[in-house]
Amino acid sequence: MQLTAPATRRTGVRDADGMAVASFILGLLGLLVLNVFLGPIAMVLAAVALWRGTARRGRAYLGLALGVADLLVLVAFMQADSTISWSF
Repeated sequence: MQLTAPATRRTGVRDADGMAVASFILGLLGLLVLNVFLGPIAMVLAAVALWRGTARRGRAYLGLALGVADLLVLVAFMQADSTISWSF
């Protein structure tokens, strides 16, 4: 007995669109806090969204770029402080 409707192609694209938006938001948020966690998550979500054929390709690419920027910001602050964590 199936309680939900079967998944369709449109459901998969809608999920991919949601992943693209989530990667953008997490990448943007990662510039401020928890960039060591949010950066890689944003990059993975963006890659999966692009692989699944999202209609929001620009947002997925921005999420990917912001995920990379999160890690670059972390490395820059680590170099400045000579520690593994950083604070303002």
